[in-house]
Amino acid sequence: MQKFACRGQTALALLIACCLVLGTTTVAGADAEIDDFDDGIVEDVQEESADVAGEELVYESPVIEPRKFHFADHFDDVEASRKQWVHSQAKKDDIAEEIAKYDGIWNWESPQRIVWPKDKGLVLKSKAKHAAISSRLIKQFDFKSKKPLVVQYEVTMQEGQECGGSYIKLLSAGKETDDLTTFNDKTPYTIMFGPDKCGNDVKMHFIFRHVNPINGTITEKHCNKPKNRLEEPFKDKLPHLYQLVVRPDNSFEIRLDHKIINEGSLLTDFKPAVNPPAEIDDPADQKPADWDEREKIPDPSSQKPDDWNDDALPQIPDVTAVMPDGWLEDEPDMIADPTAEKPEDWDTEIDGEWEAPLVDNPACEKAPGCGKWQAPHIPNPEYKGKWRAPMIENPNYQGKWAPRKIANPDFFEDLMPFQMTPISAVGLELWSMSNEILFDNLIITDDVDVARDFAANSFDIKRRYIDKESDSFVNKVLELAKSHPTVWGIGLVAFVALTVIGVYCKFGKPKSQDSAASAAAAQAKKTDEPQPDDENEPAGEEDESEEDSSAQVAGESSSSSPKKNKKSDLDNKEQAKQEENSDEPTQTEESTTKSTRKRTVRKD
Repeated sequence: MQKFACRGQTALALLIACCLVLGTTTVAGADAEIDDFDDGIVEDVQEESADVAGEELVYESPVIEPRKFHFADHFDDVEASRKQWVHSQAKKDDIAEEIAKYDGIWNWESPQRIVWPKDKGLVLKSKAKHAAISSRLIKQFDFKSKKPLVVQYEVTMQEGQECGGSYIKLLSAGKETDDLTTFNDKTPYTIMFGPDKCGNDVKMHFIFRHVNPINGTITEKHCNKPKNRLEEPFKDKLPHLYQLVVRPDNSFEIRLDHKIINEGSLLTDFKPAVNPPAEIDDPADQKPADWDEREKIPDPSSQKPDDWNDDALPQIPDVTAVMPDGWLEDEPDMIADPTAEKPEDWDTEIDGEWEAPLVDNPACEKAPGCGKWQAPHIPNPEYKGKWRAPMIENPNYQGKWAPRKIANPDFFEDLMPFQMTPISAVGLELWSMSNEILFDNLIITDDVDVARDFAANSFDIKRRYIDKESDSFVNKVLELAKSHPTVWGIGLVAFVALTVIGVYCKFGKPKSQDSAASAAAAQAKKTDEPQPDDENEPAGEEDESEEDSSAQVAGESSSSSPKKNKKSDLDNKEQAKQEENSDEPTQTEESTTKSTRKRTVRKD
């Protein structure tokens, strides 16, 4: 009965642990699935219901309606896409000739982890090479149209990435971008956007080139870094979706896999700032020679005491110390190793005179010390350090000097930095120490809903398929524990509970049961009455405590009178033959010292 009770307790503990884990998983999954889109919750519910219903996920190349896009390429139609993109034939002019060419290799192919054969991407095949490729927009994007700019594309670091970029450039309209074969790092661009990493320096670039409305100079404005580190896309080798939205009200959003990772304003969240300060320091203003910026000065009325010794040492030899008895002053601490031999290839002219290496002097092992004895040092009671006058408030303090302010001659106020240089092409100009970087589903549009629908028919269905394919209990637990550390605590409690129950079931017995077994064994010794089997037990099965007690009785009786318990070989043979020829349960006899017990044994 104890065995069944233990099994029940174990099953109950397992059930409770599973309920806790599944409950936490449900809550965590619900939190993780909430999207940043206004209608994201509705979309997530629809996707989840489709998966639950067993809908087969099938990929079809997204439909590209030119009127909805300024640029769009899913790279699935390899022939058409190849005609659209132009390889750069340029050279970098600031590095060595042998590495100046843009000779990185691009190819249209399926991902290494093929989900659907028809799904293709643009892959950077080479590493440690400059690579550049670009394509003309379907229609130029003009920021004066007062519509948002939406840039969206996928990147898969199929081999991971330690150092390199996977960003894109939106090339400015003008003469320098008329010939895309000359595309290089100096080609003017309006916006650069995308991930970049080298070592521990992880970036999410959003750079726009701002034109000074007064003198026409161009300055790069760099977006402030996101608060969270974004290292997973460089390590997990999965597709990730990057989206930039820049709105006419100068606000912007950067999303990674539909989740906002950075947002702000073009006016306030970039360095250097779009608008310069209205006032600047006067470069002609100089600090006066007699300007006193010292807040405190040494007290001029303070004098060094006569008994102050600046030259006193911090420590002095202890004059009361005495050399220990047995100190060997004539023996050095180290001696030349007498067992050392000069190497055969030792060249005196090259290596110099050979000297045996030094080893500890064996004569000093039992002595208090060897060599010249010196008294130990103790702190010098006369030492006070260098004397310095105490500090007092400076009566001539004039404060921190600062040049006067003047009007900034280069001041301007651009309240609409959104109105940037028009965009005529999109390009990838990269250098990476990793290869097999796959770009997919690159679009530029002025409608966020269009971009979202495009992602739903490409990236979203792809990730759902991958997640469903790799969906397992272990993966769920690991992901859950990573996002919710409290799960580890729940698992630990469940593990400890199961361990305690297991140990109890294995080694623990109730005292009442042990007492009953002992009493039964004692009674079997004291009486000659036969001991009947338990009537409630099925034939062929006995309670473990009864077996223990009977074995104990049998052992004691056999030790007192072993001859009574032995059978002849003939009896054993007859009994074996009887068991083989009989289909019915046989009766076996077990002899004890004073009683005989019969039990039914079912034939196997």
